[in-house]
Amino acid sequence: MQNQTTAVIFEVREFCLHDGPGIRTTVFFKGCPLRCSWCHNPEGLSPEPEMLFKEQKCIHCGSCSRGGACPQGARVLCGERRTPTDLAAELLRNADILQSSGGGVTFSGGEPLLQSAFLEGLIPLLKTPTPLHLAIETSGFAAPDAYRRVVSQIDLVFQDLKHPDPVEHKRWTGVDPAPIHANLRWLKDSGRPFIARIPLIPGVNDTPEAKEGFARLLEGPSGLLRVELLPYHLTAAAKYPFTGRDYMPGFDVNRPLNTDLTPFRNHGLSAVVM
Repeated sequence: MQNQTTAVIFEVREFCLHDGPGIRTTVFFKGCPLRCSWCHNPEGLSPEPEMLFKEQKCIHCGSCSRGGACPQGARVLCGERRTPTDLAAELLRNADILQSSGGGVTFSGGEPLLQSAFLEGLIPLLKTPTPLHLAIETSGFAAPDAYRRVVSQIDLVFQDLKHPDPVEHKRWTGVDPAPIHANLRWLKDSGRPFIARIPLIPGVNDTPEAKEGFARLLEGPSGLLRVELLPYHLTAAAKYPFTGRDYMPGFDVNRPLNTDLTPFRNHGLSAVVM
């Protein structure tokens, strides 16, 4: 196929167990419009391939300065341009294993909907001749048409939510949540099955007031299966030096998390701490 849309993928991770039902292959798309203070995939922020530098592996051999490959893996290219046909061929190699386990493929990132045209070309290739179960993890920060076209072809949506308050959301993620909330309303009205995922950040969105706000966004008739709260962890900081970025979260990373689920249960929502 000529002139296919391409996407930058920074990892295809096989045999995943926490990105949907069964055994799954998770595809990580590069590029994200949000700048969450706690981002745990900084290598997925830029939409372009970039060189990661792992200083602790460097032996100062000079190979990279001469244009050669690093023998120690200190310099690694993160991100590769792929076409729908070549990525589909890779994903379908394990189709029998994925299907026999009740699993499939999950699109993550970064933000996969930032490359929605690519997804629209890829998804039909994974639905024939024997359909794979497809899931997507998205912030929901996308144009309504792109969100609806892709999600309408997806079997399970992991809808991330960062903060229910617009001012606080913009403070901690850099973007206004209005498009996210609009897409969430459509998702609820559509009846499509989804799981709400909330990264639980100490002092940012773990307060009773924030949880009440999340619950109000999610309550009412919909295909919501459950709310998953993902506790903040410190491992994110270790990746930042590889990308040349500083990790400055702006909140107390050592503050104990409030994991109380009462606000969700008061609104009749099933919620778990992962």
